[in-house]
Amino acid sequence: MPAHIAKPVLLALFAFCSAGAIAQLAIPYGLPVSIENAKKAAAAAVAEAVKNNWSMAVAIVDPGGNLIYYEKMDNTQLGSAKVAVDKARSAALFKRPTKALQDALATGGAGLRVMSLQGAVPVEGGLPLIMDGKIVGAIGLSGDSSEHDGQCAKAGADALK
Repeated sequence: MPAHIAKPVLLALFAFCSAGAIAQLAIPYGLPVSIENAKKAAAAAVAEAVKNNWSMAVAIVDPGGNLIYYEKMDNTQLGSAKVAVDKARSAALFKRPTKALQDALATGGAGLRVMSLQGAVPVEGGLPLIMDGKIVGAIGLSGDSSEHDGQCAKAGADALK
């Protein structure tokens, strides 16, 4: 295939494949996570951070992005306080992990549209919380690398399965 044809075809194929990376979860919203379950998820996330000697802020929101529970470990950078809440809200409102937004943005091209979505945080560390097949809220972590934030968020989300 000639280069002048191959490049547009590859770009179109790449854009098509990356569209799935930002597709919303087909899971319906449910009733908001209870304070007890919010604390349970936060405790598991903090335990993962402590185990790895990371300082983190953790936020739990309901499906509408309203804060249910928040905790910041000692010595966590102050900017992480707001970022944790923003990651949780983004995961709840867009029904997807914030890493999916990060990955879409990294593809460039059509993925750059993520930057125009109000409230979207394209940085790993936010995950929807799913119970009984429904999104009951989301968890957001911030304080270390985005990969570590995501690892702790997963520990918190997994505590509710």
